[in-house]
Amino acid sequence: MKYDIAVIGAGVVGAAVAYRLRQALPHARLLVLEKESSPAFHQSGRNSGVIHSGIYYKPGSLKALLCAKGREMLYEFAQKEGIPHERCGKLILAPEPQELPRLQALYERGIANGIPGIRLLSPEEIPLYEPEARGAGAIHVPVTGIIDYRALTQRLLELSEAHLQYNAEVFRLSPASDGYVLHTTQGTYETKYFIACAGLQADRIAQMDGLYPPLRIVPFRGDYYELRPEARWKVKNLIYPLPHPTYPVLGVHLTRMIDGSVEAGPNAVFAWAREIYSRTGFSWRDTIDALGFGGTWRFFFKHWREGLEEYRRAFSKRLFWRSLQRLVPSLTEEDLIPARSGIRALALTREGTFWDDFYFVAQARSLHVLNAPSPAATASLALAEVIVKKALQEWTFSTSVAISGA
Repeated sequence: MKYDIAVIGAGVVGAAVAYRLRQALPHARLLVLEKESSPAFHQSGRNSGVIHSGIYYKPGSLKALLCAKGREMLYEFAQKEGIPHERCGKLILAPEPQELPRLQALYERGIANGIPGIRLLSPEEIPLYEPEARGAGAIHVPVTGIIDYRALTQRLLELSEAHLQYNAEVFRLSPASDGYVLHTTQGTYETKYFIACAGLQADRIAQMDGLYPPLRIVPFRGDYYELRPEARWKVKNLIYPLPHPTYPVLGVHLTRMIDGSVEAGPNAVFAWAREIYSRTGFSWRDTIDALGFGGTWRFFFKHWREGLEEYRRAFSKRLFWRSLQRLVPSLTEEDLIPARSGIRALALTREGTFWDDFYFVAQARSLHVLNAPSPAATASLALAEVIVKKALQEWTFSTSVAISGA
């Protein structure tokens, strides 16, 4: 069967794109290809489960604009579709007095981004929101929430009414008379257009399509601990430190999950494989791709101190605990038990800087989402609108495809 549009990747962004395509093109023949056996298998299902406010992002950037819009779209969708979620709020703490200028700067960025309801807290006010948290000051962000992103992804795919093929890894693209033939491990599929939302494999799919973007996906692993059930009372909702001023991480934080458990983490260390989650996971191909890219070494050179500290913490429960104890002094090392891990697709430039916004490349019959970092999950519904609108602008659809609401 020939398809009008195919989506490569059944993470939350790919699922949201398929959902939005169905809204825009109710009669189109849609295909979603996923190389794993289930949706949201990688980044979408291995994140902190947070609905972000948008406080961190550069005002006017796509991340800032789409996070704010997507946040409210996500709350509305989750309420309508019965997706487990909660608008619970979070604290961003400055544990030490010398961090207060950075806290003030982040607060001002939140005001510039129009984050509703944020307020600065004095040390005495912090326990009113998180009884066990301590600090020199904090920002309370009431619009932050938690959600089950796996359930969200599954529901978006259902509503897309697309033909969904699992275990279908795309390994080659070839031209067809009016589009592409997608060669997968489940056979070949012909489509007039495709949108690649491939996450950790985004740069490789782009290269198959003859593109050589100035970004390379470099994997960074994040490890989590979980609080023992008897220690969960020490965290009411979400407690974050101030983000690192130059290293692209938010710092290890405490997050109440939608099932009531409390996770701690993640850290951020260079991973020797894109999709192997153990601390010692290794892939020759992924390692060569990462270390053969000059931008990786330039990034290492710029951030070697931070990287070394993250590696020390990755292999030391005590150091991990001490980072968390800065936020909640009553936490003990025994409160922590090892939990899952995730891998983040960090898009690096040749200069060794991380690309700190969404990034797309469109051709006549394809569009590649080459960088969709956090808050992509929060922004997914708004992000999908942008992606589909761009695709419709770039491609003249067959007259057999009815377009509505695009």
